[in-house]
Amino acid sequence: MRTLLIQNATCIATMDDAGSELRDTSVLIRGYAIEAMGSAQDLLQRAGGKVDEVIDARGHLVMPGMINTHHHMYQSLTRAIPAVQNAELFSWLRGLYPIWANLTPEMIQVSTLTAMAELLLSGCTTSSDHLYIYPNGTKLDDSIEAAQEIGMRFTATRGSMSVGQSAGGLPPDRVVEKEDAILQDTQRLIEQYHDASHGSMLHIAVAPCSPFSVSRDLMRESALLARKYGVRLHTHLAENDHDIAYSLEKFGCTPAQYAHDLGWTGADVWHAHCVKLDDEGISLFAATRTGIAHCPCSNMRLASGIAPVRKMLDAGVPIGLGVDGSASNDAAHMVNEARQAMLLARVGRAMQPPEVRNGKTFFGCDLGPAEMTARDALKLATRGGAQVLGRQDIGHIAPGMCADLALFDLRTLSFAGGAVHDPLASLLLCASPQAAYTIVNGRIVVRRGQLTTVDLPVLIEKHNRLAVQLAALS
Repeated sequence: MRTLLIQNATCIATMDDAGSELRDTSVLIRGYAIEAMGSAQDLLQRAGGKVDEVIDARGHLVMPGMINTHHHMYQSLTRAIPAVQNAELFSWLRGLYPIWANLTPEMIQVSTLTAMAELLLSGCTTSSDHLYIYPNGTKLDDSIEAAQEIGMRFTATRGSMSVGQSAGGLPPDRVVEKEDAILQDTQRLIEQYHDASHGSMLHIAVAPCSPFSVSRDLMRESALLARKYGVRLHTHLAENDHDIAYSLEKFGCTPAQYAHDLGWTGADVWHAHCVKLDDEGISLFAATRTGIAHCPCSNMRLASGIAPVRKMLDAGVPIGLGVDGSASNDAAHMVNEARQAMLLARVGRAMQPPEVRNGKTFFGCDLGPAEMTARDALKLATRGGAQVLGRQDIGHIAPGMCADLALFDLRTLSFAGGAVHDPLASLLLCASPQAAYTIVNGRIVVRRGQLTTVDLPVLIEKHNRLAVQLAALS
């Protein structure tokens, strides 16, 4: 098997249980897995005196590849659409559904490649994607082919919409599907693609879109199907105030109650956003180990609110980070997403009323900086994401784990005056950099800041042409 030695790293942030940060340490990779860590000399001897490739990691931070737990990659074709730049969630969706109705298989594949390229260049090695609209012969297979081409570890979720406007839903009738067809195709995808083995590059998850676009019957049947095959469940929940009002009006309950009643709580479930999850919902999610994909940039972009992430974490809710769709972020940069998670949590705490502790008054600005540290946010982006996606083979650096790593050059301008004090914290406290190297399953997919698996200029040109074409069809 191919061997790779990452030699003499200035700092290795392992993200292990102890939060170990190693200095002047090397990592030996054999095949798809990490074999050992230690001195370069010892590892080279272990490898028989020769390895296939060496990366000189002096002046670099090495960390686990980051894990994106929520995305809509096709939306990279509709970034910055003028008509919805200043819209909240529901009006934003109503403005974009007619455009997305014209998606083609080529558009799905090219937009997925584009979104994954952006993620990989930011040090993200694993991503989920929530594709829930399938016009004009498009299939989830189109996304899967793109992931295999570019070399990203992938959780492909078979999304769906079945309740159109005529039945009280949000999407136009022309973009919804029949529920029997949804379930049949979901079963096909699981049987054809899902790989549950250690080091798997592809998982399939079951993902009806949202309470305002699918029926309760589809939610129930989807949960039964997923559990029959042992795959995970994903949907949107409690994203903004309109989302809450819809659930109360249509179902007579909160989104958390709705999810629990339909079998959508448990350690095999993760929900996107949960900005407006109430205290009862937080307790329910903690007790059932139901996960959340926290999407701070999208939540700010759509003015959905500030998710109470610290309260959720303290209660025991599993949380990972998600960049969300590229039409509501409008980027897919995981370092920046972690940075925004850190900053937004601090602002959220500063907005809360003062607290009196032991006779002393603490204002929100006193307590806000400790609400989310850089290391807290990076843990969400790595260990948290692995937990939410049900992966025990990624998310931290240790022998036997998948060789998914991101390397950042600490000698660049954005780290100047920061990395000399704290290499790991400076990754988020300073400007968000691109990765120097990104390694997925032992394969170098970003080398010296350049993608190795796709021709990026050609991809961008094709993507821009298709984006113009898509907007013109609506």
